[in-house]
Amino acid sequence: MTGFGQEQSLQNREMNRLKRLTFWGADENDDSLPCAVIAGQKTVTADTVEDYYKPYSEYGDGSYEPGDLIEVYDLQKRLCCLVRATNVQTIRFGDIPEAVWRGEGFTSACEFQEVHIRCLPQYELHDDFQFVALHFELVEVVERGDVQSRRAATEMIEKNDDQ
Repeated sequence: MTGFGQEQSLQNREMNRLKRLTFWGADENDDSLPCAVIAGQKTVTADTVEDYYKPYSEYGDGSYEPGDLIEVYDLQKRLCCLVRATNVQTIRFGDIPEAVWRGEGFTSACEFQEVHIRCLPQYELHDDFQFVALHFELVEVVERGDVQSRRAATEMIEKNDDQ
């Protein structure tokens, strides 16, 4: 973990809340990625090394580490589910591991590359360009009207994790 990641983790604990993650979509109404997580079809997300360690919004903290319990939000800022980070690895764009492209929901490394080239036009993606892959597992699906119950469950999980 980098120094920045340690600092960000400390800030989240001081704020007394879990880290947050929001998946991008085609537009503000595209919930396909949170839905894929809930369906068990998405167990990995990847970002550039440059962006992975930066917070990107009130609903995206970055710097996720193995063991982190993370709230997943849709683009409407609605809590969808909780995931636990299981692994974080740095990968090369020219050598995408099968576990990463499959966990992202793609049929091949080539499809992973094509989609990321299209979604990240601000970067010149080449074989040696580095990404960080976050592997995670679904912990809990949050029903839209059940946010208070989820918060109580989260507090209980955090207390158990601290023991």
